[in-house]
Amino acid sequence: MLKHPNVILIYDGQCRFCAACLAWVEQKLQITSLAFQDANLDNYGLIRSQCEESVFVINKEVRFSGAVAVSYLLKLRGNTFFAWVIESSGRIGQSGYRWVASHRDSLIIRIVTRHLERVVSRKG
Repeated sequence: MLKHPNVILIYDGQCRFCAACLAWVEQKLQITSLAFQDANLDNYGLIRSQCEESVFVINKEVRFSGAVAVSYLLKLRGNTFFAWVIESSGRIGQSGYRWVASHRDSLIIRIVTRHLERVVSRKG
């Protein structure tokens, strides 16, 4: 397992898709993850409305959000190709992230969530 004790992920702890993605990431990557609902956001220079819209990854003094945060985690996890795809897509990647974030209850995201949960449970 890759250990990154300085990496902090702030995510929506009430989102099943977010939890499934986090469980998948944590299969290979040890980070500190905090549900924004339970975190002292002042410690990270964040406010609740920001966290309701986007995931944040903080590594020391550097802070990433949205698609850039996802790409950063993928890179740390060893999924460099997918990180590169997101980074290279620029605005398309950000738009895709915003779509997913605003459609977490859609059929397609529920299907992806169930798939991720199965993948994670198989690998235990």
